[in-house]
Amino acid sequence: MKKNWLVFLMMFLMFPMVHAQESSYQLSSHILDISTGKPAPNVKIVLQKRDAKNNWVWVEEKITDQNGRVKDFLKQDGKNNTGIYKLTFYTAPYFKSLGQKSFYPFVEVVFELADQEHYHVPITLSPYGYSTYRGN
Repeated sequence: MKKNWLVFLMMFLMFPMVHAQESSYQLSSHILDISTGKPAPNVKIVLQKRDAKNNWVWVEEKITDQNGRVKDFLKQDGKNNTGIYKLTFYTAPYFKSLGQKSFYPFVEVVFELADQEHYHVPITLSPYGYSTYRGN
């Protein structure tokens, strides 16, 4: 009887470890403020997808974390996410929070997801410029 109880207890304690599965996401982003050399936290990023009629359709909206990152756009749940997307980074409120003027009230980055691989679309940002690239 003791042995059965011990086996049950061990299985119960191990169940979360065996079945706890972290979700996977296809798209992530990051903002590095190159004027400060630091990440840009609390920046709203909106993801949209172009539909068959060339209209932009809202997909989801996130806020960058303290490291300037959003890691969880487009949950991979078996759905085909290929297509043309746009990330809109709302930068004006970020610079305003720093008491700094800026030239770009928002930055739009358009890109294509051609397969089911992970895509990382970051920007480097300053009050008067930005750059983007496909990261990993």
